[in-house]
Amino acid sequence: MKILFIHQNFPGQFRHIAQSLVDEGTHQVLSLCEAHAPGMAGVQRMEYQPARAATQGVHAYLAPVEAHVIRGQSVARALLHLKESGYRPDAIVAHMGWGEAIYPKDIYPDVPLVTFFEFFYQATGADAGFDPEYPMTLDDHLRIRTKNITNLLSLHAADIGISPTAWQRSLYPQEYQYKIRLLHEGIATDAARPDPTAWIQLGSGLKLTRADEVITYVSRNLEPYRGFHVFMRTLPHILARRPNCHVLIVGGDDVSYGRKLADGDTYRAKLLREVPGLDMQRVHFLGKLPYQQYLRVLQVSSTHIYLTVPFVLSWSMLEAMSAGCLVIGSRTAPVEEVIRHGENGLLVDFFDKEQLADAVDQVLNAPDRLQPLRDAARNTIVQRYPLSQGIAAYREIFKELLAAGNQPR
Repeated sequence: MKILFIHQNFPGQFRHIAQSLVDEGTHQVLSLCEAHAPGMAGVQRMEYQPARAATQGVHAYLAPVEAHVIRGQSVARALLHLKESGYRPDAIVAHMGWGEAIYPKDIYPDVPLVTFFEFFYQATGADAGFDPEYPMTLDDHLRIRTKNITNLLSLHAADIGISPTAWQRSLYPQEYQYKIRLLHEGIATDAARPDPTAWIQLGSGLKLTRADEVITYVSRNLEPYRGFHVFMRTLPHILARRPNCHVLIVGGDDVSYGRKLADGDTYRAKLLREVPGLDMQRVHFLGKLPYQQYLRVLQVSSTHIYLTVPFVLSWSMLEAMSAGCLVIGSRTAPVEEVIRHGENGLLVDFFDKEQLADAVDQVLNAPDRLQPLRDAARNTIVQRYPLSQGIAAYREIFKELLAAGNQPR
């Protein structure tokens, strides 16, 4: 097969299926991405460059949409160049998030298009307005509805869509859900696995092992969407109750989702000002880590805290469970799709600091008694989210599309 992946930061969510195709050795795998994308060995790379940024002064609702159209247009031009050179893929796989999936069918109308649909924005009932600390205005409601222009254009163009969780899929309009399959790309359970001998040495020279009380928190960036503000405000209670614990915090200082602070401030700096007097000999900000170091953080964890507003589910929560962590998660969608309270983890109210601190106590007071929850967490990921299952689901889609053919639109 000839498979073309389109993702501005390839491989992104397509790493495992792309690697599977490369490893098989009989397929031509091409990626279309931007210059900053890490790429993959064995995958031929073609880059595109958006022609320009969004127009300065354009209506605030339309600035992101214009940026997506500009990126989509650049992708279309790159695809046209490929087509004119004689290249025709058997299938195209694209992520809709940045406009790259809007126009591929205009260049290759008879090539199946499989599109990754991550999140359909909602003015109510999901992330927006969930946290009263960040209230919604009428302007926010209108802006959020407008953000779905890219989603809707991509939905119309796609032959088949995929979403990683049932809850994320359920957010899409009913009239389009028939197109969208439930397909999680999978977790590398052989890499993210328990290791009772794991240890990590911090820059200070402190060495931590599974014998220590280690509380972990991971997010791509430290921000309210992932409950960082709730976690930080709970830390004084946790540290007071657990005089021997160490807290390992992994994540950057940018903002992936939600509102940025003024004047270049970061949520880490803001919360440290708000919660003064933390014992910084026991609270360790590790920044963003290479994958193997990040896995060691999970492997030495006594309990892992994962908080999120109702939004896209993080790989890190599933990897933590795969590594045998006892996850204390927020009782929010789609966390509840994976964690069953008292069976394979613990769930707490997103806003309840006392409940979170109590849950940490519950885990650290009885680590051996709660080992079955860790085992069940690992088993949940091995059974429901293995790489083999995600790869097989992609392969089945390819087989189905190629067998059925695809009519030009």
